[in-house]
Amino acid sequence: MIQSDFARLEADTSAAEATSQKEYDTFMTDSKVDKAQKSTDIEHKTAKKQDENQALVVKHEDLEGTQKELDAALAYFDKLKPSCVDAGVSYDDRVSRRKEELESLQEALRILNGEDIA
Repeated sequence: MIQSDFARLEADTSAAEATSQKEYDTFMTDSKVDKAQKSTDIEHKTAKKQDENQALVVKHEDLEGTQKELDAALAYFDKLKPSCVDAGVSYDDRVSRRKEELESLQEALRILNGEDIA
């Protein structure tokens, strides 16, 4: 009786150990595959992060350069604005000056061409 109980206990224990060993082996295989995938993901993400950081630095430098150009253009615009916009001369005055300038240029052309001045 004891021998049969012992044999049954030994068979149950052996079966349980075999099942546990199989589960352990499966778990270890799955863990190795998962670890390899995660290591690859880390490498890819690290490389992508470095690329993005480099792109960010380049874009930031471009932004600084463009901002300097914009500031220079705005400063030049502010310098020119008073002479272009706020001339203090009415439209009629500008038209009459332009007309006088055209007449004097036409007269100069006639003189250069040798025509008599009327």
